[in-house]
Amino acid sequence: MIHNWDGFSVFFNISGPGKIAGSPLKTDTKMTNTKIALWMRNSPVMQAVSEEVKAEVRRFAEGQMARNRELVKIGMALSAEKKLENLLEMIVSEARRYTNADGGTLYIKNEREELEFKIIQNDTLGIRAGRGGEHIDWAPIALREGGGRENHRNVSAHCALVGKAVNIDDVYSADFDFEGTRRFDAKTGYRSKSMLLVPLRGHEDEVIGVLQLLNAMDPDTGGIVGFGDLGIDDITSLASQAAIAITNVRLVKELELLFDSFLKVIATAIDEKSPYTSGHVANVAELTLKIAEEINRDRNGRFAEVNFSEDELAELKMAAWLHDIGKITTPEHVVDKGTKLETIFDRIELVKTRLEIIKRDAEIKALKAELAGRDGGAEVFVDGLKQFDGLLAFLEEVNIGGEYLSDEKIEKIKEISGESYQTGAGGVPLLNDEEIVNLSIRKGTLNDDERRIINDHVRLTQKMLTELSFPRKLKKVPEIAGMHHEKLDCSGYPNGLCAKEIPLAARILAVADIFEALTAADRPYKHGKKLSESIGILGMMVGANHLDEDVCDLMIRSGIVRQYVQDRVDVRQHDDFEWKGEKFPWTES
Repeated sequence: MIHNWDGFSVFFNISGPGKIAGSPLKTDTKMTNTKIALWMRNSPVMQAVSEEVKAEVRRFAEGQMARNRELVKIGMALSAEKKLENLLEMIVSEARRYTNADGGTLYIKNEREELEFKIIQNDTLGIRAGRGGEHIDWAPIALREGGGRENHRNVSAHCALVGKAVNIDDVYSADFDFEGTRRFDAKTGYRSKSMLLVPLRGHEDEVIGVLQLLNAMDPDTGGIVGFGDLGIDDITSLASQAAIAITNVRLVKELELLFDSFLKVIATAIDEKSPYTSGHVANVAELTLKIAEEINRDRNGRFAEVNFSEDELAELKMAAWLHDIGKITTPEHVVDKGTKLETIFDRIELVKTRLEIIKRDAEIKALKAELAGRDGGAEVFVDGLKQFDGLLAFLEEVNIGGEYLSDEKIEKIKEISGESYQTGAGGVPLLNDEEIVNLSIRKGTLNDDERRIINDHVRLTQKMLTELSFPRKLKKVPEIAGMHHEKLDCSGYPNGLCAKEIPLAARILAVADIFEALTAADRPYKHGKKLSESIGILGMMVGANHLDEDVCDLMIRSGIVRQYVQDRVDVRQHDDFEWKGEKFPWTES
């Protein structure tokens, strides 16, 4: 019979019909709940018994609540852990602590349908294998044997295959093959006895691994006892939470890798759009990350209190990979413009053709003079050829755009534009207006319109990236990527930000981007500069308050520049350099 007392269901032994053990009620008395309740309240014997029962029930309930709280606490800890290697170790440690087990092993199923050893712990033997993702060099356990038969001889494989817990009081008398366990015990002097194995089921109810606990210890005597049946449900629940936690961490990691790979594919496509920029993004990303990591190691000067977290490093690396994504819209003929007159082809060839026409006309004029018997025609022709050859050499030199163009040379271009040649429609200028504009470019090969197109890639980078739904820890990627052409003196683009508005991450990216461009040997408009020239230009940009001096200083003095040059820069560009009046060899040797 069950009676509810103070909220607890209490069981009483009914000794035959109509009789309660220890009660004065006669067997022919009609049993009712009311009579039993009255008797229990008034009977000294039953009052004593009921107090003992209530105390026992209370102790049992409190124990269960404590275990449940412990399970919840463990579950919350498992859910909070984001590093897979730490999570796996925590699963075994918490399960052992909960069951007071001396040892524990965690197996994870791989793609070959094998159980790999991931964590091995044993207090008696002092074993802690698999910490921090350390590889365990033990052969994995195959779930299937030859011919595809399921491997039910091995208890761990059996547990994974059937998806049910296995509880063994003594492995030496169990039906499974424990020869390996016996050999291990013989070698170490250990005695493996009680064992509990629980499958780890993922969110799709798939078994992703097995948790094995070894030798439950009696907390009072320290002896080995069985795991019993009461704890199996709790450990199964814990294993389920562990499996879900593992699946979640794996899923997040796989999504991060997919996202990272996808963006690298985009960056590679941008680089490969032009043979001249191939590898730029990857080089900038590598250099940016090295500078940030060196800042984390630096404990002196400005960066002593600066420390980028793992998430911040990932954010910066992502921004570096995406900093030029806006160039996907930039026309190839602008990106690849190697000379001032280049569009689809280099129009200096048209200028050469026009000069050849002028030379031809001069030759015809000289020949006609000779035929007419006039003296001096040959001399005039020879002088004209020298003049035209000099004009062509000058225009070819100016067209390269390698040096700053002076006012005198711009005036000479305008004078040359006055030359003309004859066609059926009359005189045609040697240079048209658009060619004059391009040849008169002061520095580089891009005219003002083309420069605006190139510069606009940063605005497009910001626009494109802000439309992507970045996770919270990568929210600043558009901001950092879109600032790599801003300058500390507010003269940069696209937004003309000033020093206080440009975060350290964007300053690092700007330095890496410029140094890579300076040392790159494959630009269409220049040969790669020697290291000394590149460092000299960095120094000038620091002096003009364009770049962060401390970032440049750290990059140079830490050896990052030297290592980058050795790994990434053509040997003909290697040379010693100066920085802030101090001489630096390009190599440590």
